[in-house]
Amino acid sequence: MTTETKINTKKYKTMDEKLNSLRAGILGSNDGILTVVGVLFSVAAATTNNFIIFIAGLTDLIACAFSMAAGEYASVSSQSDTEKAAVAVEQQRMLTNRATQIEEVQSFYASKGVSQTTSLEIATELMQKKPLETIISVKYGLELGHYMNPWDAAFSSFISAALGGVFPLLAIIVLPSNWKMIGTIIAVSIAVALTAFISSKLGDGKIKVAIIRNIIIGFITMLIHYGIGQFF
Repeated sequence: MTTETKINTKKYKTMDEKLNSLRAGILGSNDGILTVVGVLFSVAAATTNNFIIFIAGLTDLIACAFSMAAGEYASVSSQSDTEKAAVAVEQQRMLTNRATQIEEVQSFYASKGVSQTTSLEIATELMQKKPLETIISVKYGLELGHYMNPWDAAFSSFISAALGGVFPLLAIIVLPSNWKMIGTIIAVSIAVALTAFISSKLGDGKIKVAIIRNIIIGFITMLIHYGIGQFF
């Protein structure tokens, strides 16, 4: 086993891999909250039977969790396949077009402000010591042996969607009749505000804007579904 292979088989996760799971979790949580509360408000507007409301909400929660997990698995699998295909292409190019790859690495370092002479020396040395790792890092921003894991994304999305849906489900079932709607609205507002806060922090976005946007979307979702329930 070569030194490069040993390095690439270490059991650790890169920042991109960790963020991939966090992203899937945040999306799953938000979708779980809004999907479940939508169904709950539709049903609650049409009936006051707690058992029917609970079964409808629970069924939707489970369906939403599996749906989000399946969607994440398919999406991230496609990304992972693309990453692996890029590595395979570069591996083949090493046998047929090594000089061009060295030029690409040199251009990368030259674009960072390194002189042509020094960048060529760096490129030549790196392509001698760890060629495949170097070229995929320079061209694709990938770390050899570390690709997006569809199972991590699917599991994260499944758990977060299920947990997110629990907020409105518990609120509308546990609270007294005269507090069901307002209590559920408050629970949903807190839940979507929390997911907005986390996502904006991770993405260096505007926290206040993200929270307001998520709460407005939550209110619109509840209003539409409540209206549908009342209509039918």
